[in-house]
Amino acid sequence: MQLNGLWLLCADGVVRPVIRGEVLAGDGARIQTLFLIDTGADRTVFSANIFTALRRLPLTQTEQLGGVGGRVTAVLVETQIEIQRDDGGIAVFRGQFAALTDPEALDMSVLGRDISNLFAVIVDRPRDLICLLGQQHRYVITKQ
Repeated sequence: MQLNGLWLLCADGVVRPVIRGEVLAGDGARIQTLFLIDTGADRTVFSANIFTALRRLPLTQTEQLGGVGGRVTAVLVETQIEIQRDDGGIAVFRGQFAALTDPEALDMSVLGRDISNLFAVIVDRPRDLICLLGQQHRYVITKQ
């Protein structure tokens, strides 16, 4: 399985590695979102605007998540994330994911290691490449 991302120029002028996905809302709709590829994030976290759009009741009231910006309050939601594979199929990740409730806490959802650990993650800015490789895909590093 191969999932391709892209380098995105964000509103603050910084280019970041992202992957496009859809999250299943409570009414069956699919909410399109970008996920920041964060190799340091322990878990996948939805931004507050995605959490609101999902219209799903949280499984827990609150829990604390920590990061570079300090601690923030989050809830857990059960849903699925869908990401298009390079062969046209869809990779589906079902589970309980953290969601922030404060719109100021996170401006983009984060794809964390709860999902990325299933893949070899290639984040290559000089070659303009973002790629998650799994199952029958592999890569080779050679010296030129």
